[in-house]
Amino acid sequence: MRRAPSVLPEGLLHPWARECQALLQDWHPGVQQRLLSLPGLGMDFLTLFVLYLCSVLAVSALLCLCSGRKESFLTRSASRAGQVLSLVVPRQLQRVTQRALHRLFHTRSCLFVVLHVALQAAVFVEYTWEVFVYCWELQFHLLLLLLPYLLLAGNLGCFLLCSRANPGAVTKSNAASLAEVYAYDGVLFQRGLVCPTCTVQKPARSKHCSVCRTCVHRFDHHCVWVNNCIGARNAGVFLLYLLSLTATAGAVAAVTAAFLTQVLLLSNVMHGTYLDAQGQEQPVEIPVLVQHLFLTFPRIVFMLGFVILLTLVLGGYCSFSLYLALTNQTTNEWCKSRGFGGSPHLPSQPRARPLVYRNIYSKGIWRNLKEIFNPPTVLERKKET
Repeated sequence: MRRAPSVLPEGLLHPWARECQALLQDWHPGVQQRLLSLPGLGMDFLTLFVLYLCSVLAVSALLCLCSGRKESFLTRSASRAGQVLSLVVPRQLQRVTQRALHRLFHTRSCLFVVLHVALQAAVFVEYTWEVFVYCWELQFHLLLLLLPYLLLAGNLGCFLLCSRANPGAVTKSNAASLAEVYAYDGVLFQRGLVCPTCTVQKPARSKHCSVCRTCVHRFDHHCVWVNNCIGARNAGVFLLYLLSLTATAGAVAAVTAAFLTQVLLLSNVMHGTYLDAQGQEQPVEIPVLVQHLFLTFPRIVFMLGFVILLTLVLGGYCSFSLYLALTNQTTNEWCKSRGFGGSPHLPSQPRARPLVYRNIYSKGIWRNLKEIFNPPTVLERKKET
């Protein structure tokens, strides 16, 4: 392996500076020996990460495609798998598992909030302890390094507002007035229905949340990450929360990727060569570079892979949420319109012909966005009519 020139400044005071300096000046003998004995090892990390990323994205896409179908292949497969496991797993263990899952997903719990905060803290501890210090010594612009912290502050503010806000609970005192805000479309929402749990008349676009145990006006979904329902009164803050969270992950990923790219450029490793299993000199390729960076900065590369995956997943969900906001739909309405479920019909209103869903709530892009951040009231609807 050819020696690469010095990469990091002499005044670098980070605890791992000397180790990184030595690794970037010359490939570690142990690493070189492993590359010689296992010619495919240079591709292991990159290959495993790509396979992991593709599998997670494929599962996410499969869940999105199957979510709107009442009897999907995924639902049938999960049901059959559960039946098979019920024959093997002891009944007592099944009951304990069912109770644990019920408490986790069907009751308000702070577990996902704690996990949310812990993941953010772990990422920013690593970013502050290693990436920020390295980039500062490499003379990155201060505003670029502080951008993730600014986005994090905005995200935490939106998180607190979204988790503590009243999503728009329907009570006996406001049910009559909320029923006048939106018109009943006659397909997804029927006039005259009463919630059997809350015993109140259900306004159009409302739904009973079994987790929060209340009906929510303009119900979107229950988010376990903020431990609250998303409804008429916090949908705008939730959209800002998603956008700021995606931007935070993207900013951390961009700064970290810029640092690793700068390391490769300064070390001149990309122009080096290595000996393959046959003893022939080969130019350094991308898989070998990734493997080298992983062995040199394992925590940084692992964090980069995590935030890249997080950015892709959150970016997809943000795009879906923006689509719903621009078309004035909720997640609940989108699922119902795809045949996932619908409001029951009154016995006095038999179906004379098949009902066709049409979104009657869309008022144009700008008015739809305005409604997300400033939900309408009864007086506003009377003025429109």
